[in-house]
Amino acid sequence: MDFKGIDHLELYVGNLEEAARPFCSGFGFRVTGRAGPETGRPGRRSLLLQQGRIRLVLTQTLVEGDEVADYVAVHGDGVKDIALAVPDAAAAFQEAVRRGAQPVRQPRVFEGPHGRLIQATVASPVGDVVHSFIQRDAPETDFWPGRFQPVVSAAPEREILATLDHVALCLLPGSLDDTVRAYSQIFGLRETHEENVETAHGGMNSKVVQDASGRVCFPMMEPMAGKLPGQIDKFLGNHRGPGAQHLAFLCDDILESIRAMSQHQVPFLDTPPGYYEALPGRVGTLAEDVEVLRAGNVLVDREGDGYLLQVFTRSQHDRRTLFFEVIQRKEASGFGAANVRALYESVEQELMRKTQESSRELRRTGS
Repeated sequence: MDFKGIDHLELYVGNLEEAARPFCSGFGFRVTGRAGPETGRPGRRSLLLQQGRIRLVLTQTLVEGDEVADYVAVHGDGVKDIALAVPDAAAAFQEAVRRGAQPVRQPRVFEGPHGRLIQATVASPVGDVVHSFIQRDAPETDFWPGRFQPVVSAAPEREILATLDHVALCLLPGSLDDTVRAYSQIFGLRETHEENVETAHGGMNSKVVQDASGRVCFPMMEPMAGKLPGQIDKFLGNHRGPGAQHLAFLCDDILESIRAMSQHQVPFLDTPPGYYEALPGRVGTLAEDVEVLRAGNVLVDREGDGYLLQVFTRSQHDRRTLFFEVIQRKEASGFGAANVRALYESVEQELMRKTQESSRELRRTGS
C-alpha cells in the first residue's frame, strides 16, 4: 500500500447548507465546488469545502431510502468516507480485497476536459465508514472531473488551518486490538502509540495506527472494561455504533487560529482545574505565555526537543458526537500522551455539564 495521504473526507448530512455553515463561518472553510443532478450526481447534492490542503465533501440525499438517508437516520451527520490518495486506485483496491477487505465499489473512471479521476471503495473495519482509493490524473484544481462544478469564492486574507492531521475513531468495547490488526493487515498501517486512561468515572484504551509518512493516521479508542459508562460509551450510544469521533486540523499558529475561531463563536472545551499550574514543571520552557494558553484552553505536551499544542472544540452536533481538534506541532510527531487524560476529563466534564443543563431545563418546564 502506497498512500500519498488523505485525499478528502465525505460527510453524509441531513441539511447541506446548515451542515456547511459552521465549517465556513467558524473554521474558515470556503465552498469551492458543487455537485448534483445537473452535474451527473442523481439523487444527491454535494458541496466541496476547502482550506489549505483540507478537502471536505458534504453530501445530502434528495430521495428517501438511499444510502445517505439510511446513514443519517442511524448516525446523524457524520464521516462516511475517509478517502485515501494513491498512485493506482485499481491496484490498491485489488490488493486490499486480496488482504481481506470487503469491496464496496469497483474501480470507476470519471473524466473531464482536464483529465480523469479513478475511484474504488472498500469497507473500513470500523462501523459504516468506508475508504475510497482516489487516483488523480487531473490538476488538483479539478476536484472531481465531470462531477463537480467549480465555485469561485474570494480567498481569505489568511487561512487558519493547513491540513488534516488525523481522524480519531471510537470503537466498540473489546474491538480495539482486532481493529488495529485489520488496519495493519489490509492497509499496511502500523501501530505507533498506545495510551490507556482510567478515571474515577470511566476509562478508555487507545492505540494509534499510521502509514510510514504519518499522513494517514487513525487514533482509535474503546471503553475500558469494568468501568462505569463514560464518554466513549456516550459516543457509541448517540452515534449508534462505532465511527469518527473527531477530526484534527493542523495549523501553523494555534493562538492565531483560536483567536479567529473565537471571533466566530466556536466553543472550546474547558481545561481541567490545576492543569496550567502543573504545566511549567511538566513541559519546561515554552515560547508561549502560559496565561495566554490558559485563556485559550490550549493543552501542551513535550516530546524530546519539541512540543505540540492542541485545543478541542465542544461538540455542536445534534447528538453531541462529532467534534474537532486544532493542533500545532513544534518538532513533535506524537499525540499528546500526557494530554489524553486531560482531553478525556474535559469531555467528561462537558457531558456532565450538558446533563445538568438538561435536568434544570426539565425541572423548569415541568414546574
